[in-house]
Amino acid sequence: MIRGETTVDIAYDDVGNGAPLLLVHGHPFDRSMWRPQLDWFGGRGRRVIAPDLRGYGESVVTPGKVTLDVFATDLRDLLDALGLDRVVLGGLSMGGQIVLEFHRLYAGRLAGLVIAASSARADDATGRRFRRETADRIVRDGMDAYAAELLPKMVAANSPRLVAEKVTDMMRNAPVDGAAAALRGRAERPDYVDMLVKVEVPTLIVVGTEDAFTPVTEAELMASRIPGATLAVVDGAGHLPNLERPHEFNTALERFLSTSS
Repeated sequence: MIRGETTVDIAYDDVGNGAPLLLVHGHPFDRSMWRPQLDWFGGRGRRVIAPDLRGYGESVVTPGKVTLDVFATDLRDLLDALGLDRVVLGGLSMGGQIVLEFHRLYAGRLAGLVIAASSARADDATGRRFRRETADRIVRDGMDAYAAELLPKMVAANSPRLVAEKVTDMMRNAPVDGAAAALRGRAERPDYVDMLVKVEVPTLIVVGTEDAFTPVTEAELMASRIPGATLAVVDGAGHLPNLERPHEFNTALERFLSTSS
């Protein structure tokens, strides 16, 4: 396993060989959430790259506000540093929205899209206010109470105990300033729904049946708008299908990759 940093101090894992797949974590997580996919695909003829986004894990923390275009540009810089022209780009939750922003800015760098447990819609006024208030709250109070509050919505009630523990640890250990900056920036993201019809690369949409944040209807909307998109619904999974049901998630992703790239 290779670990390194780009010119903007982005830590990442890089495993395997073959056509590259870049995976983008959600909030408030880090690249370790992709361990089941690194292990699975890294040994199956696929190069898998999983970075820590700016403000998370071992990457640089930028206090204040970090908008999705900044995250997308960091990913472009990572591709440049690795000498990669085009990749299949996948993301979960906030990571899925960063994938959509990357498409908006750098569509020519994409060989395919994977959008999991995410939504193409912008926040309404209530949602924007809630994200900003939450950012202020975690700066003031820390991540522990926030993690406890989020956990029941992040994973389905029947998910393995070890998954819940892993998710809790990631959330509690997220840098406060980085998580808050991302929340403030995410509140300002554009609406991507009208852009979906312009996607010209193979696309996989994944959602869990028990997802409390981005229900199946959000995935169905994206799949209906993106030409030729594939929809995979993971039974019994919540907001983290790649961790809660890794076999089902990996099987759907492997099938997609084998037929589209």
